[in-house]
Amino acid sequence: MEQSREWFANEVDVALAQSARPFAIHNARKVDARGVAEHYWLVSDGSAILATGNRDDDFAAACASVGLDADADSDSVSSVGSVTNAAGRMMTPGYVDIHAHGSWGSSFDDGVQGIRMARAGHMMHGTTRQVLSLITNPLDVMCANLQTVRGMMGARPDILGAHLEGPFLALSRKGAHDPECLKDSVPEYVDRLLHAANGCLRQITIAPELPHGIDAIRRFAAAGVVPAVGHCDADYATACRGFDSGAGIMTHMFNAMNGLHHREPGPIPAAVEDPRVTVELINDGFHVQDPMVRLGFGFAPHRIAFVTDAMAATDCPDGHYLLGALDVNVIDSHARLALNGAIAGSTLTLEKAVQRAVLELGFTPTDAVEAATLIPAKAFGFDRANPVTKQPLGLLAPGYAADVLLLNPATWAVEHVWCDAHFLR
Repeated sequence: MEQSREWFANEVDVALAQSARPFAIHNARKVDARGVAEHYWLVSDGSAILATGNRDDDFAAACASVGLDADADSDSVSSVGSVTNAAGRMMTPGYVDIHAHGSWGSSFDDGVQGIRMARAGHMMHGTTRQVLSLITNPLDVMCANLQTVRGMMGARPDILGAHLEGPFLALSRKGAHDPECLKDSVPEYVDRLLHAANGCLRQITIAPELPHGIDAIRRFAAAGVVPAVGHCDADYATACRGFDSGAGIMTHMFNAMNGLHHREPGPIPAAVEDPRVTVELINDGFHVQDPMVRLGFGFAPHRIAFVTDAMAATDCPDGHYLLGALDVNVIDSHARLALNGAIAGSTLTLEKAVQRAVLELGFTPTDAVEAATLIPAKAFGFDRANPVTKQPLGLLAPGYAADVLLLNPATWAVEHVWCDAHFLR
C-alpha cells in the first residue's frame, strides 16, 4: 500500500511538472453549479477550458481547433492529447478544499515530503486544488511551515496557499490544538506570520473576542488574507464586528464554537445573516450529524463550502497518529485526542462529502457539487481570474481552469482526474 501511494505521489509530481496538452471529453453528464446537462462535451487547449456544449458538430470543430481528432476517442484515458468518451459518466469541476490538514499518513506541517504525500491522497479522491491548513504550533514552527508552503507553490498549481488554524484561538474552544501554543493576536505576532507567509497566507482562523482579535482581523484583511471566525466563544455582537472588520469565512460551523441559543445567539447567526460570509461545513455525519447538516445547508444557500478538516489518518487504517505534537487515536475512522477524547480533525475526503450529500442526504447534484467547487473557490476570489490560479475555478465553462473529474454515475466515486489540464489518474 505505501509503495503504491509513493508511486502515485511521484506520478503527480511528474505530471504537474510537464507541459499540459490539449484534451477533450465527450458523452458525459455535466454537473456543476450552473446545473446538469446531458450528452455534454468539453475541450481544453492545454491551458484552460476552451469550449463546452452538447452538439456533435461543435465538438468536432472545437477538437480540430486544438489539433485533436474528435473521432479518435477511447473509453480509456491517456495523459497525452487524448479524446475521451466518458460513456455516460458524470463530469464535474475538480473539488476545492479550503480546510484540510493531511492524508495518507502525512500532514501539511511535515515539510515538502509530507505535503506531496498528503496532496496525492486528496488528489486521488478528486480534490484538485487545496488550501493547506497548518495546525497550532510554536510561532517559529508555524512561520517555517508557511515558508515551506510558499516555496512549493511555484511548481504546484494544486497548492492554493496556506490556512493557519491558530494560534489565535479561544482556550475554551481549542479543540485539538495545543493550549501551550495559543496566543493573543498582538500586532507583533500578526506581522511575523505575514512576513513568513510572503503572500501565501489565504485564511487564518481567529477568535474575535480575544483582546486583540478585531484588530488582528483588520490587519490580516488589509494584507489580503481572509480572516475566519472560529474556535471562538464570541457573542453575536462580537462576531458581527469580526465580519464587519473583514472576516469572510466561518471555520467549520457548529464545531469548536458556542452554539445556537434563543437568548444568546452566538456567532452562527452572525455568519448566516451576512451575505459576505462563506460558511464551512464538515459533512461526515460525525462532526455534524445529518439533521444539523441539512439545517446548516439551508441556513445559507449558495454560501456553504464543504470542507474536510482531514488529518493524516485520512484514507488510512485505524491506529495512532499525530496532530502537530499531540497524540491522536483513530477508531472506526473517527479521530480523537488520546489525552481527553476531543475530536481531532476528520478522515473525510470531499469525494465522500459529495457522495453523502447526494446519496444519503438527498441534496440535488447541483447543490452538492457547488459546495465542493464554486463556493470554496469564491471565498478567495478564485472564481474569477486572479494572480494565484490565473484561470478561475469552480465551473465547467470556457475560460475556466481545466480541472475536471469523471465520476461513476451510480456511486459518485471519482474515476479520473485532471488538474490544470494535466491528467493525473
